[in-house]
Amino acid sequence: MKHNLSKLIDVKSLITLASTLIFGYLSLKGSISSEQFLTIFTTIVAFYFGTQHQKKNS
Repeated sequence: MKHNLSKLIDVKSLITLASTLIFGYLSLKGSISSEQFLTIFTTIVAFYFGTQHQKKNS
């Protein structure tokens, strides 16, 4: 359990979570459109899981 928690507090994880929260807030506020949010969110999540997959296979 502690190992999973320490992995969650990784810098990339924090950046991913913070970016998701920020862009979600901007989308709800109306500063960016839902299409822009979806594009940004998809890119961030794909990059995060892509690097995790790459790290796991190395």
